[in-house]
Order: sequence, then C-alpha cells, then structure tokens
Amino acid sequence: MKEFWSQRIRDMVPYTPGEQPKGRTFIKLNTNENPYPPAPGVTAAIQAAAGEGLRLYPDPECTQLRAALAAYHGVTPEQVFVGNGSDEVLALCFQAFFCGGKPVVFPDITYSFYPVYAALYGVDYRLIPLNEDFTVPVEAFLGENGGVLLPNPNAPTGRALCLDQIERLAAGNPEAAVVIDEAYVDFGAESALALLDRYPNLLVVRTMSKSRALAGLRVGYAIGSANLIAGLNCVKNSFNSYTVDRLAQAGALASVEDEAYFQENRRKVMHTRTRVAAELEALGFTVCPSQANFLFASHPAHGGKELLDGLRSKGVLVRWWDQPRISRYLRISVGTDGEMDALLSALKELL
Repeated sequence: MKEFWSQRIRDMVPYTPGEQPKGRTFIKLNTNENPYPPAPGVTAAIQAAAGEGLRLYPDPECTQLRAALAAYHGVTPEQVFVGNGSDEVLALCFQAFFCGGKPVVFPDITYSFYPVYAALYGVDYRLIPLNEDFTVPVEAFLGENGGVLLPNPNAPTGRALCLDQIERLAAGNPEAAVVIDEAYVDFGAESALALLDRYPNLLVVRTMSKSRALAGLRVGYAIGSANLIAGLNCVKNSFNSYTVDRLAQAGALASVEDEAYFQENRRKVMHTRTRVAAELEALGFTVCPSQANFLFASHPAHGGKELLDGLRSKGVLVRWWDQPRISRYLRISVGTDGEMDALLSALKELL
C-alpha cells in the first residue's frame, strides 16, 4: 500500500545496504568497513566536542575541516566541499550537475546507488557495459552525455583506471561534469586530484568511511574547481545548511591530523588483500585484480548465492548480487588477518 506517496517514488526500488546483523555475532566482510579502529585522537576529539556546545548548531561551512583537507591535498578551501558521507555528496552531484537534458553515464556494473539517485531526482542515465574482464571502456564514456560518474577503483569489481585514462575522460567531455568517486582510492589506485588544475569540469569525491575508519561518523567530501564546489553549496544550502554535525567535524579533523596512523592502516589492509587474493586463487577462485579494500571472486564449481549462504551459516558475512554477469561473484571486504583466516577456513570446508 502506497497511499499518499508521490507519483515519482511509487515505483522506485531503493538502495539496499549491506546487512548490519543484530543478535548473532558475525565476521562482517560485507560492507567494506575498515577492520581497524580510527586514529587514537579521534575519540578524544569527539569527547571534547560533546560538551555544552552541542546546544548550538555546527559550523555550516565546516571551516576547520575544509582548511585541513585543503592543506592535506594541496588545494584551496574554496575547492573543498564537506558533506554527510560521500553518499550525500554524490546525491548533491545529481542535483547540481546531471539535470541538463542529456543522460548521465556510468558503468553497468558499479555502485548500485547511482541508478537509485537517478530515479529519485528524475535524471536520465545510460549504462555503459564494462568489458568482459570488468575493465572500463573509456572511449564509450566520451561525448554525447550529460555527465560522467565513475568510481575509481570501481565497485564491486575493485579494478582501477590509471591517471591517463581518467584524464581522457575529463578531456573528452569538456561540456559535462566528470565525477570520479574515489571511495577506495587510498588502497592503491591513482587519484585524479593531480588533474584538477587542468580540467574545471572534474570533481573528485572522497569518503572518510573506508581508509580512515570513520563509517560511523558519516563524513565525505569533494574537491574540484571553485565553480563546481559553489554548485554543490547552492544545492546543500537550499535544503539543509547543517549537514555535518559538530562531533563528526571534530573526529574527521583529528583523523586528518594523524598521517602516520592512516598510512599504517592502509598498508595493513593492502598487505592482507594481496595475501588473501593469492590464497583464494589457490582454492580455485578467479579473483579480479583489486586496488580497493575488498576482493571480487568467483568459483567455477560453486555459485555465488550458494557460497554466500554457506559462509553465513558459518558466521561469515560477504556481499552478493543477483545481477547479470556477476551472479557467480562474491565481494569480500578485507578484514583483519584473523578474520580473513576464518573466511579461508570456512571456504575450504564449503568447497
């Protein structure tokens, strides 16, 4: 029953997030969360911010955090936008940049929130099929579109484009915004930030949920030309000026200030990813080359749903999609070495 629903959302299929289990304790390898805690200073910063000041609205401009991010990435604060998680930033992009009459383009196998945003905001879109090996056919993304949206590395495959390919996308779409979703870039891919000075149509979107272990704070940001950032601010300030709360701003700032901890954690994740990919291949899996904090793997003798259910029965959660071309694949988040050993042990029993 959808009485009183607007016509626009009656036929919508909303995004389905990964399972957040309640009750039974699972090894969670299904939502690409960082297996390690945030930087030690994060909790102290949040506690310090959780005082009498909570009666006041937070800084709507996220001034201190924007300044820190600008210094970290070598840009000006006017080139930085901070939002309530990168999902919100991406949603604002659909409203700010992708309503020009031509369809926005993104891969057929990618972050499944993109078509949901398009439906919600009435934005036409066109899917570009990935190559058989899940690489991105860059030439198919050039021209005759109302914008480009591409995760790099892509999700759920983990494959990444090199910087030359990203530049080809920006140069080949001079009349449209090219948004590169770099949620997983800190795990080994090349960032498009180095191209911003040359391409005013290029916007890089980042999250602090993955490599900085702040998924619970919901902080994301975008970096691009001052013009693009002004567009995002125009949309944000047209419906909610205070999207990032006081505690989130404080915790995110503390994370940015602890570079050594950040580098140590991402190195640990990448080292574990390399080891587990080799062990999965030894078990007969095909593993997509990954530069993210997850692995995308299939087994020739066992279906994806079969392995998903089998692992769940053994207390391990992974992600699976009933979708053409990838229904035999599992996306496996990289956990601690102990968690990944438990995964491998469970798979050996199932196989």
